[in-house]
Amino acid sequence: MRPQSVISASNPKMTLTFEDFPPGRFGTFGPRHVTRDEILAFAAEFDPQPMHLDENAASQSMLRGLSGSGWHLCSLMMRMMADGFITRAASLGSPGVDEVRWLSPLRPGDDLMLDVDVLEARTSKSRPELGIVKFKCTVRNATGQALCEMTSPILIKRREGAV
Repeated sequence: MRPQSVISASNPKMTLTFEDFPPGRFGTFGPRHVTRDEILAFAAEFDPQPMHLDENAASQSMLRGLSGSGWHLCSLMMRMMADGFITRAASLGSPGVDEVRWLSPLRPGDDLMLDVDVLEARTSKSRPELGIVKFKCTVRNATGQALCEMTSPILIKRREGAV
């Protein structure tokens, strides 16, 4: 059974373990609509650069218009991951992020989708009761254009009796 079935609305409380994350496409999550007001509020609080706060200044920037902060986009991605599968997984956290790439600007009115792929899944050598799952997450807008990619390992408990 593929994980998309496991985390369906008919079975939302099932805990996903390491064994539920074989390499390959895990799923697509969303949509998440992003408003101009959200972009401005995030920028004012966390990334007060002109291209994120002022439409006139943004139009003169290399982004050619108001755009959301890359950090806002990463925050949205994390929320979509949490809503999509992390809160249902036996996650023990992450040792960090291997790579984040901002590919295209986040724009007011964008409807975001999150594609999640499992690049690698391996049992921990030092702690065989857990596995390390390396995810590649790609946020796309409604036209399918990739806005951001992130590669990150997550530590996930193995199913009881799997050790």
